[in-house]
Amino acid sequence: MSMFGYIGYGYGYDPLWLLFMLPGMSLGIYAQIKLTGAYSHYAQVPTTTGISGAEAAREVLDSAGLTSMPIEMVDGHLTDHYDPMKKALFLSEENYNGRSLAAVGVAAHEAGHALQHRAAYFPLHLRMALVPVTNIATQAAFFISIAGIFLGLMKWLLAGIVIYSILFFFQLVTLPVEFDASSRAKVQLEKLGLIHGDEEARGVRKVLSAAAMTYVAAMIAALFQLLYFVLRFTGSRERE
Repeated sequence: MSMFGYIGYGYGYDPLWLLFMLPGMSLGIYAQIKLTGAYSHYAQVPTTTGISGAEAAREVLDSAGLTSMPIEMVDGHLTDHYDPMKKALFLSEENYNGRSLAAVGVAAHEAGHALQHRAAYFPLHLRMALVPVTNIATQAAFFISIAGIFLGLMKWLLAGIVIYSILFFFQLVTLPVEFDASSRAKVQLEKLGLIHGDEEARGVRKVLSAAAMTYVAAMIAALFQLLYFVLRFTGSRERE
């Protein structure tokens, strides 16, 4: 039996699911290893300016006229984020206080999201609009996957297509948002003189590129899940 012979297998474990899970899972693990390696290395490399992540973010924001935007410290590892609802930056302790290329790069990246918001960058606003429905889809994804894989019922397979279409589209929209924020960060860091020379620019670029790869992996994983449900649904309809 070919691998597509499992489509519509229903009422039991479907080996096709594992086949479609492996690419995204493998890339996700690889991306996480690359991020951990790049961040760990450049977290030990200080900037020549001696500036901290919080100070770098402050300068990037101030240069864009966002002088009143708060920068707060949060718990956790790489929990850094920009909150568009609160219009505030949140940096993990290691990047808030850290004076390394990794800390400055990550902090400037988050400030880049604030610059996007100020400039009414369309992909960011589209991503913001998708957050509520994506949160619902994320919560439902596990149960839909279990029902679709083990029961193989048409309604569950169709629900899986809807859920993973939402998740895939959200991840697809996220890519330009993240890549653009990193581009803005690198430009501002060099323009403001917060990093110097090719070596420091290369270090920041490696950290941000490794972080971006995790979003690419998430998009590919969602795509393969979507393809799985499409194939299962198509196969089930052909068997009817």
